[in-house]
Parts: sequence; structure tokens; C-alpha cells
Amino acid sequence: MRDSIEQQRRALIHDIDNWVANQVLPTLGCARLHTESLGAVIDRLSKFSACALAALTSADDSELWHAWERLAQLAVGYDDLKDEVSTGRRRLPSAH
Repeated sequence: MRDSIEQQRRALIHDIDNWVANQVLPTLGCARLHTESLGAVIDRLSKFSACALAALTSADDSELWHAWERLAQLAVGYDDLKDEVSTGRRRLPSAH
């Protein structure tokens, strides 16, 4: 079952990356390359969201705070990445 979930995650990441590659205008040569594809960032957002929700049932306040802090930081980073890609200041790794 775990292999099936991993295959589905990889397929979704690939589909997101292909969709983005077809939507985003080409960037100038000076645009910095991001270290991850958008699909990989969205995959991490999903993982951190699940961890943050699971931490709500935890009795450990520190774990809860850290889970939500990681999610918030990644969400801000995603928003910045979205803006940079849409304005051509950042480019994403190739989907192919």
C-alpha cells in the first residue's frame, strides 16, 4: 500500500510540474533557479499540513507549535516562490 501511495504522490508531482511548465512564461536568463519543482513544494505543503493537523491531537504543545510553524514558514515561502515565478525573477527545474 505504501508503494502505491508513493507512486500516486510521484505522479501528482509530475502532473503539477508538467502543468506549471505549460502555464509559466519563459524566464530571462538571469532568473535564479529554484532548488525544487513546484510539485515538490506542494507535496511538502501537503505533508506539513497533515503533520500540523495530526499534532492537534498531541498533548505536547511544543510539537504542536513546531508543526504549525513549519507549515506557516513553507506557506510564506510558497507565496514568495509563486510571485517570483510569475514575474520571471525565478525559474523552476525542468519538469522533464
